[in-house]
Amino acid sequence: MVEERKGLVFDIQGYSVHDGPGCRSLVFLSGCPLSCDWCANPEGQELKQRVLYRVSKCKYHERNCRRCISACPYEAIAESGDAEQPVNIDRNICRDCKTYECTKACIYEALNLSGKWMTVDELMAVIERDRKFWGDGGGVTFTGGEPLLQKDFLLEALKRCKASFIHTSIETSGFASTETFMEVINLLDFAFVDLKHMDPDKHMEHTGVRNELILSNIKTLAASDWPGLLVIRIPVIEGFNDSDENIRATAEFLKGCDLEIVNILPFHRLGDSKYKQLGMKYKYSESEGTPEDVLLHIQEIFLKYDIACFIGSNTPF
Repeated sequence: MVEERKGLVFDIQGYSVHDGPGCRSLVFLSGCPLSCDWCANPEGQELKQRVLYRVSKCKYHERNCRRCISACPYEAIAESGDAEQPVNIDRNICRDCKTYECTKACIYEALNLSGKWMTVDELMAVIERDRKFWGDGGGVTFTGGEPLLQKDFLLEALKRCKASFIHTSIETSGFASTETFMEVINLLDFAFVDLKHMDPDKHMEHTGVRNELILSNIKTLAASDWPGLLVIRIPVIEGFNDSDENIRATAEFLKGCDLEIVNILPFHRLGDSKYKQLGMKYKYSESEGTPEDVLLHIQEIFLKYDIACFIGSNTPF
């Protein structure tokens, strides 16, 4: 008997109005080839489930609970002696775990797993359940992580959506083989593709990969006969990609591709607590949100190139 293909989904959110046309459901697929310093979803960076530890729910002191320590067969969890964080998790040991006994033993939901392995049938059941709440013009947006990393699962889900006349969209870094990129794109009605920096070395320094493949994929898509709507998204990160030089280089690249819509996203620290739950350091933990005057200045530069530039969620799509 052939086992059904499964994908690792780390979240499904309904009622989104900022990630494609209308009211939408967002499907977050785990795994990403990039490692952006500012990533807001660190729990979705790896194509594996990970243990999140919410100290605020831990009853180590209040109930004298030691259930997770006793449950772990690899002795990866130990008392810390720190009142603010009662237990330490050795992530080097924990990452090789397959059973996650600690999360099963924790009755206070202090320990949880990121993500759930789902079949396409299971995913479609959730999408169809949410469909009645979309109203006119809604649909589903696949995001991540990087959804292209789970290509086979994504393609099967997209084909099922198409068969059910569901509007489909994606949020992607564009970092995949051109064959994979275009195969997925051709099943979509709408696409957000990130363009984080024009300089390949700077891109490498802050995301872990160079940008030549991403730029090439954007060019290929722009030159194709794909009938959908492409919006280039730029997360604005202070000191990384917010210089006039980079913004102008980006605008010139987009004009050369005959692309005319950009969505710039202000930086936020909404992922800060997730880094703590994963025992990871967050490089931007002290950074503030992007000032409005910086966003307006960037918008002004794009407008001078006759490129429509929408800030944050203030979009017509």
